[in-house]
Amino acid sequence: MPARKLKEFLDANEVKYITITHSRAYTAQEVAASAHIKGKELAKVVMVVLDGDLAMAVLPASCQIDFDLLQQASGASSVRLATEAEFQEKFPECETGAMPPFGNLYGMDVYVAEELARDEEIAFNAGSHTELIRMEYRDFERLVRPKVVRIAVRRQAASGST
Repeated sequence: MPARKLKEFLDANEVKYITITHSRAYTAQEVAASAHIKGKELAKVVMVVLDGDLAMAVLPASCQIDFDLLQQASGASSVRLATEAEFQEKFPECETGAMPPFGNLYGMDVYVAEELARDEEIAFNAGSHTELIRMEYRDFERLVRPKVVRIAVRRQAASGST
């Protein structure tokens, strides 16, 4: 089970969470619809490379990342989207594209969109395309210690970008 490492971590830190099983879905918007969660309440992970280092950008499923804002927030001179080949091996127990936003478990920085930090709860992929975890945002923040920054913009209807 892909979520085992994450659930063990949450249990060891006495975090209350719920697991939501849903039909197989790949895009953040499909996951939100399948799990009956609003897109703005579901967190998606976008893997990025900041000055050569992998990092996680976490934003609402209904938004897309603004690389200029991420560059300003991180102070990096180089910011780009990571390729699957660059990050796939970092998450051997996860299905590609379903990594939970716990970069601390994988030795990488986490940048969270300020919109998510304003919510009481956060829901995210639990390592598979059929399971989500929902928990209180304050517990997520306590465990992950993300950098809360302005990195998200509302998705354009015709846009196919992340």
